[in-house]
Amino acid sequence: MASATIEQNSGNHTNSSDAKTGDSTGWKSKLNLPPKDLRVRTSDVTNTKGNEFEDFCLKRELLMGIFEKGWEKPSPIQEASIPIALTGRDVLARAKNGTGKTGAYTIPILEKADPSRDEVQSLVIVPTRELALQTSQICIEISKHLGLKVMVTTGGTNLKDDIMRLYEPVHVIIATPGRILDLMNKNLVKIGKCGMLVLDEADKLLSQDFKGMLDHIIAHLPPDRQILLYSATFPLTVEQFMVGKHVKSMSQLY
Repeated sequence: MASATIEQNSGNHTNSSDAKTGDSTGWKSKLNLPPKDLRVRTSDVTNTKGNEFEDFCLKRELLMGIFEKGWEKPSPIQEASIPIALTGRDVLARAKNGTGKTGAYTIPILEKADPSRDEVQSLVIVPTRELALQTSQICIEISKHLGLKVMVTTGGTNLKDDIMRLYEPVHVIIATPGRILDLMNKNLVKIGKCGMLVLDEADKLLSQDFKGMLDHIIAHLPPDRQILLYSATFPLTVEQFMVGKHVKSMSQLY
């Protein structure tokens, strides 16, 4: 699987013509939009190429969730990484918090998810419970029209609650490394058909604290899985990962 490196120093398909046709029928006017965000935004959010979310040929139901979340236009990191992620290529993106990074990977995983398949299709690994909760909330909000089940699981919570939720179909899991590995070792979560893995704050996840866990997790994924890495910095551990055994090949995009 080809991969791409993106450097952003902060930062049932409906085709584009269908989306524009939908605009003409007034589907956007029926959305429950939040108040406009009038906060001052920095250039790492505003310095875009002028793309619209409709330009990415996303499902109508996903676009509805995006706009009802209050996201009007893609940020620079979203413009750069969403089209590449949708093609199935691996992505390494440099992005800080507050630049639209979460949307840059949640939009592709939700676009590619199929609610009719009763299996985990995407796994998002984050280093902390707080980030897992924030990410899952965003994922739940923008997927609310898609019929997908999003689950968050972290250390420090009741394992029985996770077990009960896993009796129902789960399509997307956001997790900390230790907890998801625990569920996998107990044979409660199967990711043999999980086609997408996201490592958010990859510089932290690839530190010595987590590296062994990630190797075990990735070993359970199918050979043709897609890996998306988002990191504020590119330490040697991230560079070694991208040229190591887990990534087939790499192309660079600046």
